Amino acid sequence: MDQISERIQRMKALQAAKSDGSTCPNGLRKSQPIYQCTKCQDQEGYIARDKNGYEVWCWCECHVQRRVERLFKYSRITNEFRRLSFESFILDGRPQPVKNAFACAKAYLEYFSRLRSGRNNSIALLGKSGSGKTHLLIAVANSLLSQGVGVLYFPWIEGMNDLKSNFEVISDKVQQLKQVEVLFIDDLFKGRKTVTDFQLEQLFDMINYRYLNHLPIMVSSEKDIDQLCTIDEAIGSRIYEMCKDFTVILKGDKSLNYRIAGKL
Repeated sequence: MDQISERIQRMKALQAAKSDGSTCPNGLRKSQPIYQCTKCQDQEGYIARDKNGYEVWCWCECHVQRRVERLFKYSRITNEFRRLSFESFILDGRPQPVKNAFACAKAYLEYFSRLRSGRNNSIALLGKSGSGKTHLLIAVANSLLSQGVGVLYFPWIEGMNDLKSNFEVISDKVQQLKQVEVLFIDDLFKGRKTVTDFQLEQLFDMINYRYLNHLPIMVSSEKDIDQLCTIDEAIGSRIYEMCKDFTVILKGDKSLNYRIAGKL
């Protein structure tokens, strides 16, 4: 309610400034600002009166699009990845495990609104490098963002390096990862052979919070469930329980890797 009142007061101030006929010292009229949306003057809403004559705040048509734009900016998904979709994923000639992963990702997106608050509300695509796991989960993320669902992209190596780079703000960063509507962890446990205590501590904090609060995760990794549990059983078992209805493990030879399949 306070936010609505603030918006109404801000809009009144804008309207007053627009109509006051103010001029510059040289006598010329001040130039009017250029708005992306002239209807609401970029406030994402406007003041109207209800049937009883009371002032009410009405959301403008641009509000949804502005929210989607903010979500994409917040998501940390690069411009290159924003172009990835199910339509751009090449299925022709791909092995059956890849087709299974495609079907799983599509089904997860289709049922997301119904399952997002349950225990089994997450998805994991695991296994062979180059099989399209990241592409498919980015396609899910882009679709969710377009629907107004907040997604945060966390590439394992870069994400962990970023957390370590500034301990003064690590708590705030981890809090974002814990509380965002959907967290996408890409290439989990990629890189060095030995996972550090720091990495396990931060990851458990994220996963356990989301597990307890029924907040969805999307996970890609070259490790399967058994390997995840070998690294850390508490983390692996939670990922399994959250993702077990939407998990595909891509096993096979180099034909699964689209980067080199054409050279075989």
